[in-house]
Amino acid sequence: MKKILSALFGLCAALAAAQTAPLTTDAIRVRDPFIFADAPSKTYYLYAQAENRAGSGYQGVEVYTSTDLKTWQAPRPVLTLPADSGVAMVWAPEMHAYQGAYYLFVTLTFRDTLPVARPVDAPHWPRMHRRGTWIYRAESPAGPFKPLKNGPHTPADWMALDGTLYVENGTPYMVFCHEWVQLIDGAMALVELTPDLSGTRGEPVRLFSASAAPGAKRGAKESKVTDGPFLYKSPQSGALFMIWSTFIPGKEYCVLLARSASGRVAGPWTGHTPLYTTNGGHGMIFKTFEGRLRLALHQPNTGPLERLRLFGLTDDGTALRLESE
Repeated sequence: MKKILSALFGLCAALAAAQTAPLTTDAIRVRDPFIFADAPSKTYYLYAQAENRAGSGYQGVEVYTSTDLKTWQAPRPVLTLPADSGVAMVWAPEMHAYQGAYYLFVTLTFRDTLPVARPVDAPHWPRMHRRGTWIYRAESPAGPFKPLKNGPHTPADWMALDGTLYVENGTPYMVFCHEWVQLIDGAMALVELTPDLSGTRGEPVRLFSASAAPGAKRGAKESKVTDGPFLYKSPQSGALFMIWSTFIPGKEYCVLLARSASGRVAGPWTGHTPLYTTNGGHGMIFKTFEGRLRLALHQPNTGPLERLRLFGLTDDGTALRLESE
């Protein structure tokens, strides 16, 4: 009996050690990666949808932490959705510090569909599931996050996704995507948020369409995708840049770089030049604790092989340029 108990104890200890052992970046499957660099603790938080990880056992969002961007502590849940939520998929979690609290923007796709006809009546066209960006609040980047309201911040009758926060002259805005499944030519949209982020002000406005991408498909019934916006203001020049992702024939999934001609989030947005074209995307930009500018994205775009990729960025005030990985 003592030998059996000893063996069981050893097995439990080994399992516990495996669960707490640091993970290398290549060991973590993640789509739509978002990294928050917490300066007070010198800790990087990597947010990921829980279903990326085999055996996670729940729907929601979890976070990995690191001090060097190379090895990560095992994930902890920061948002757990109820089993009866009706949610089919959780996408694109990103976390922003704002006015002393922490806000998690998450795209939720529900099992039910919108009561409208598809724009293309063909078997290959996806069903129009209810989809939108929800916002959650916490007192710590480690959560737990609670919903600001019982509903999305994007219009309820839109298929919308990938909301991101941008604050301009003290006013918060959300930039998000209006899904190609509903429009054919997907769009990038902007809506003002209330000061506490609990709601929106006014109606969304269109910033540009996916067909703005160079080499985009031109057929009237050919899908054109907008994904993953993220905004970055150059401290050198004040220029405002947006990265976003799409599919370009011959370049697969990629990241494009646009610039606001006015320097404001309302645009107009010009350029849309390829920044990364090696079958990866949904990027975001952050600074390391050493002051280096980094682009984070997932690559390849093929499940279940997606991994976090980090690249250095050079900001010369007029453009952002990719460095080596």
